Amino acid sequence: MFKGFYTVASGMLAQQRRTEMLTNNMSNANTPGYKADQAGMRAFPEMLLQRFDKQQIPTENGLNLPFNKEIGTINTGVYMQEAIPKFIQGDLRETGRKTDMALLDINMPENGSVFFTVRNTDGTVRYTRNGNFTTDAQGYLTTGSGHYVLDSAGQQIQLSSDRFTVNEAGVLTGENGESANLGVAYANNPLRMIKEGDGLFRTEDGVELPTAFGAEGVQFRTQQGFLEQSNVDISRTMTDMMSAYRAFEANQKILQAYDKSMEKAANEIGRL
Repeated sequence: MFKGFYTVASGMLAQQRRTEMLTNNMSNANTPGYKADQAGMRAFPEMLLQRFDKQQIPTENGLNLPFNKEIGTINTGVYMQEAIPKFIQGDLRETGRKTDMALLDINMPENGSVFFTVRNTDGTVRYTRNGNFTTDAQGYLTTGSGHYVLDSAGQQIQLSSDRFTVNEAGVLTGENGESANLGVAYANNPLRMIKEGDGLFRTEDGVELPTAFGAEGVQFRTQQGFLEQSNVDISRTMTDMMSAYRAFEANQKILQAYDKSMEKAANEIGRL
């Protein structure tokens, strides 16, 4: 009976966390460059149930021999192991702003992806697909949250004004003739990257990603005046949220049934 309580409770917790993940996806449906998370659900290890009994042998002394019989396996519940981002290209939306940029994947090795490189406030390098950039008072190109956008040499990009051009190869040319190569990194397995806030990612081991320029089999294009939209499928997310809610509700009803059975066992069977 108590095993059933734990199994149902684990199912409710898993669906609650899945709902929270889907809600976060929905709230970021309009965030540029956002990569939707998908849940990795796994079951706890199964347990083998056995019944212990004794068998009486018809002898003069009435010998009893203990034995056990296998009943079968029981699953001990489910849990949400992790939230895995989907690195699928989002649609491009034209904004007309010079400081907006988007990375368009032309040809990528399986599971590979490219990212803008930015410097975090603590000096470490981070990666993002959100090209909603701006320029600060000193003319440095930054993200909306103030992280410096880096060039191919890992240096901050300083421009004389926000009237600059970016060609498809990622070369920035300022109004006064200054030039810089936009820093774009390539990850052959972005699933190993760790997702942070503000649309930022970092590598699992802290080692910086290699440049995407010249990488074998990697073809991409930089689009100025465009933003990559979120790859959240709103209709699918709403369907998944309803499914998670119904699964939570079903587990809740089972839990109530267990509770009533325990109440009956305590109040009625205990009197006999």
